[in-house]
Amino acid sequence: MPAVVVLGAQWGDEGKGKATDQLASRIDYVVKFNGGNNAGHTVVIEGEKYALHLLPSGILSPGVVPVIGNGVVIDLEVLFEEIDALEARGVDTGKLLVSSAAHLIAPYNRTIDKVTERFLGKRKIGTTGRGIGPTYADKINRVGIRVQDLFDENILRQKVEGALDQKNHLLVKVYNRRAITVDEVLDELLANADRLRPLVADTPLVLNNALDAGKTVVFEAGQATMLDVDHGTYPFVTSSSATAGGACTGSGVGPTRIDRVVGVIKAYTTRVGEGPFPTELLDDTGEWLRKTGGEYGTTTGRPRRTGWYDAVVARYSARINGLTDLVVTKLDTLTGLEKVPVAVAYDVDGTRHDEMPLDQSDFHHAKPVYEEFPGWWEDISQCRSFDDLPVNAQRYVLALEEMSGARISAIGVGPGREATIVRHDLLG
Repeated sequence: MPAVVVLGAQWGDEGKGKATDQLASRIDYVVKFNGGNNAGHTVVIEGEKYALHLLPSGILSPGVVPVIGNGVVIDLEVLFEEIDALEARGVDTGKLLVSSAAHLIAPYNRTIDKVTERFLGKRKIGTTGRGIGPTYADKINRVGIRVQDLFDENILRQKVEGALDQKNHLLVKVYNRRAITVDEVLDELLANADRLRPLVADTPLVLNNALDAGKTVVFEAGQATMLDVDHGTYPFVTSSSATAGGACTGSGVGPTRIDRVVGVIKAYTTRVGEGPFPTELLDDTGEWLRKTGGEYGTTTGRPRRTGWYDAVVARYSARINGLTDLVVTKLDTLTGLEKVPVAVAYDVDGTRHDEMPLDQSDFHHAKPVYEEFPGWWEDISQCRSFDDLPVNAQRYVLALEEMSGARISAIGVGPGREATIVRHDLLG
């Protein structure tokens, strides 16, 4: 049985949660392997909308074991608020497993995130202020707090003391903020320790044993390729590995065990936060895309920046991740347009680039080279086969497939779980 990575092929918000949820009836484990509560998945089941932040979308499907991997950073209060909200709606969360090696977001991480972003002013990154970046920085600096540290209070205290020795100097002397005490950090972290303990597991062992037993495992990315800390539009990126390689490092499952890599991509493009965005529309059409597509953040509610489909980004994502399949979402949003432009290349100071420019400066100055495709006016929300689509919608999809570097295996034509056209089996 397969191990499948599902990830975003643009700047996030592509509909990864829905793509994973559609597979849930045929899979055994769903693993979140990166990120924290700085991003979210929206899943609609029988008209009910579920907004997930830390929990993998498989938690909505009975029989699936949801796993939070070691590559995730966890705000414990947010985690249990999310669990409680789902339980109140009748969702069973009892199978959830949490890696003992996942890092925890401490109060000082949230504080530093917020004050640093304000301090940067015009140079701000556009973070959510939830402490994600500083927590990953602590991880790399080897001063992070891990899940397993909660269960030895002496070690936890030593680690918090060591972290605050440096951070309080920064808060007080640079940002003119009050010092944070060790006890207030311990109180917050330990408040949920007893509740967390039964969920903690050696998740790499669990997942490898599951694959050995022929189980199907889906690895679900947070954020997306163009926000990856290595391969995204640095420095306007997240702090974790949101690409296919991150599925391995963030879960403890080796690359030879991965069978498929599925990229989820919108039929147009959106982005949240700062940073370059070649196809961005700053006019009435951009606002129309935002309103028609409901382009507001699941976690923050921030309006998303909108633009046309970018085939250069799609090809780059296919190459970086080794995509075997694409899932195109929100095709229905484009209904009613006379022409649908697609960026097939960039112009940088008079030079055409068919692939991603070498450096960030060139990408920042890239002007899209568009090819226009005829639009369609028919309602496609009830289409369930490719042949049901209007001819112009079919041609648009086939053009995207040809220029994007991977086959298009599924097409989203509405927000619901059932509003999908399947062309190829993502698990077959």
